[in-house]
Amino acid sequence: VPNLIGGRFLESKSSSFIDVINPATQEVVSQVPLTTDEEFKAAVSAAKKAFPSWRNTPVTTRQRVMLKFQELIRRDMDKLALNVTTEQGKTLKDAQGDVFRGLEVVEHACGMGTLQMGEYVSNVSHGVDTYSVREPIGVCAGICPFNFPAMIPLWVSSFLPLGLAVELIFFLL
Repeated sequence: VPNLIGGRFLESKSSSFIDVINPATQEVVSQVPLTTDEEFKAAVSAAKKAFPSWRNTPVTTRQRVMLKFQELIRRDMDKLALNVTTEQGKTLKDAQGDVFRGLEVVEHACGMGTLQMGEYVSNVSHGVDTYSVREPIGVCAGICPFNFPAMIPLWVSSFLPLGLAVELIFFLL
């Protein structure tokens, strides 16, 4: 499985891999690299580089990205659940629930643009008004456990409409 860094799939330079084993058959279904320090730093650097552009992307455009993401999850829901079953050993029904719960968060995130609205209070003191502005401040990393391989990463993706640049980092916990 390649790394996704800066919008591109890149083969890892790591010489160490983890076998992904189907618990039902004990078959190795894929291998994931133990990503190198350099690759990890490249992923963080790519997120930092993407942040200014994503931050300045209009909220409605970010919402459309999330709506498209939602559409793709719905389209491939059965495939995603089957992958979870194959890689994890969850029952298909449990895996479908994992994907569906993540999808629900993505659906909610599609409307998060309004959460960026700030607040304004006039005349809090003589000639003094106050206001707050909510704005993206940087890169966010999501550490995802093995037991909910679809749901937790989809939860982390809900930060995207708020203008944060997200790197998903998977650790076997």
